[in-house]
Amino acid sequence: MSTVTQTQTSTSTSTPTPTVATEPTYPPYGDVPAALNYQGPITTDGAPPFLFVEPRATGPQKNYIDIPHTVTIHDLRGLEADFNLDKQAFQPVLDVPSTEKEFTDDAKIEREYYPEIKDILKKHVPGLEEVVIFDHTIRRKGPAATRPPVMRVHIDQSVPASYQRIRQHLPAERAEEIISAGTRVRIINVWRPIGGPVVDTPLAFADSRSVEEEDVVPVRHILPNREGSTLGVKFREGQKWWYWSGMRDEEVVLLKCFDTDTVVGGGVEGRRGRTPHTAFVHPGTPVEKKGTRESIEVRCLVIG
Repeated sequence: MSTVTQTQTSTSTSTPTPTVATEPTYPPYGDVPAALNYQGPITTDGAPPFLFVEPRATGPQKNYIDIPHTVTIHDLRGLEADFNLDKQAFQPVLDVPSTEKEFTDDAKIEREYYPEIKDILKKHVPGLEEVVIFDHTIRRKGPAATRPPVMRVHIDQSVPASYQRIRQHLPAERAEEIISAGTRVRIINVWRPIGGPVVDTPLAFADSRSVEEEDVVPVRHILPNREGSTLGVKFREGQKWWYWSGMRDEEVVLLKCFDTDTVVGGGVEGRRGRTPHTAFVHPGTPVEKKGTRESIEVRCLVIG
């Protein structure tokens, strides 16, 4: 934990004596070294990585092992204008307060909060023609939490799973028309703190350009009625990580998980405009603030 040096005011001619603050900075800010949990190089059974989302009666829940690596996570506070979805694949957005405060009623969230998310995307994503919101997740910490922060470097959808989403959430004829015409489609998560500022387990996101295709690993997500896939991420020197210190309720970050445009949105070398992300333990978090982080992420198909 860093310390802050302060100088006492003195009326004497002697050199002032510095004092060291013992209280942590609140909220924690600045570049920080922290451990992130990465995809391990092998699985326990030699098969491709898998995760059973629901508890299994028999057999392992997953067959992969995460490996922590300490990296420098840079603070983008004050640099918000330097980031956008077509470069780093994430974009901070300032000053977008919500009328929703409780986030406890899913029907109310869909009725009142979803239109706000669509308005944010329409204002901040150039070329957008249509937004289809397909789900949201509220994360809270604590023993009773059903969806705690994800402490693992990941991307929410693989490329095949992203096309599966297009076909799942659009009418069949429209989905095939969009895919065959090569219409640009992105999957963008809109992440917002609840009851901020974020002090405990902030969200880190990687500059997509610093994450090679060889770094990402498909992970089967097996549900009772279907199967999807996410992407795990292996550690590599040179990956560039950022977070937004002290995120407030009126701030959101746009996280792009998929982009059919590999030229503007990700690069002709094959990158698909996706940003790995994970929650992490900030070493400057005061003990009394641990377990306080709450957030909502809304997942959207962005067409055009």
